[in-house]
Amino acid sequence: RTGDALLPKSELVRVNETLRRQNQELRLQAMQAAEISRENDRLRQLVGWQKQSPWKVKLARVLSRDPANWWRTIQIDLGSRDGLRENLAVLTMDGLIGRVSVVSLTRSQVILIGDPNCKVPAVVKNQSNDTGIIAGSGPFDGSFVKFTCFANSANLKPGQPVVTSELSAIYLPGIPIGTVADAHPAESGLYTKADVKLAARLNSLEEVWVMLP
Repeated sequence: RTGDALLPKSELVRVNETLRRQNQELRLQAMQAAEISRENDRLRQLVGWQKQSPWKVKLARVLSRDPANWWRTIQIDLGSRDGLRENLAVLTMDGLIGRVSVVSLTRSQVILIGDPNCKVPAVVKNQSNDTGIIAGSGPFDGSFVKFTCFANSANLKPGQPVVTSELSAIYLPGIPIGTVADAHPAESGLYTKADVKLAARLNSLEEVWVMLP
């Protein structure tokens, strides 16, 4: 009777293989469910932010990034048929990330803040409203940009907010950019330089907002 109750080795191998496949399928389903839940939470946040936004914006999904130019451009799934044109500001819920640079019918290229070709007139929210230009220079890691202030007596201090200024012909005023990390006079003494920590996380862009005219 004991012998009859034992399964042949080949049958045990088959059963184990079946259980192994089922376990893998369950793990994949759990991962998929977790990702769907994360995406739903993110979309709810995006919808809530849009309702509170003072600007007219349209949500776009990031399609791709060039590994050779990771910090310079992204491709999004909106184009001219969606009302996009060059030089529209692009942002996340946290702050500015760049501007539309190339537009086709169904997709567009966005040049990211920190690229040397993406200069942004900005103002520091302090008592003197120090103004200057945000621009990239040298190696860029997606976290900090350079701010050149036109006054040598600027009152820049760490933690002060930096936003787009009214002097820009592209960006509406008041879009968050980041905060002052440190500041020091230029070698010539004619202006002040500062490092600004970006508010937006450029290394993890999945959806972005295009600011419509």
